[in-house]
Amino acid sequence: MDATTLNQTIKIDVQTTFLPDQSDPPEDRYVFAYTITIQNLGKTPAQLLTRQWRITDANGKIEEVRGEGVVGEQPVILPGKLHRYSSGAVIETPVGTMEGIYGMVNDEGVGFDATIPVFRLAVPGILN
Repeated sequence: MDATTLNQTIKIDVQTTFLPDQSDPPEDRYVFAYTITIQNLGKTPAQLLTRQWRITDANGKIEEVRGEGVVGEQPVILPGKLHRYSSGAVIETPVGTMEGIYGMVNDEGVGFDATIPVFRLAVPGILN
């Protein structure tokens, strides 16, 4: 199985929440929580080893984040199962986006990337 086929076996869904109690708009601080659900639609286990994030605010400021695992874990996701976790991001504008890649490996040691689709961070009511 090639990496393209492997990539298609991982489904990623994102839910975001603005955290007004942790934000400070006059200081250009907007805090968001996000919950990621990673579902293995393939036929073999897959382990999440690394993450790469690209966080962009409305001013075009880009922050790149790379690291091992997610929230201190490198979960193995069995076929038909999912892994869910929550984390957060801080940006300087009321609207921004995030996107990224999870570095994965299957149980045969074949590495592949799972694309995290672009999702929006937005203060409620700021966009129509």
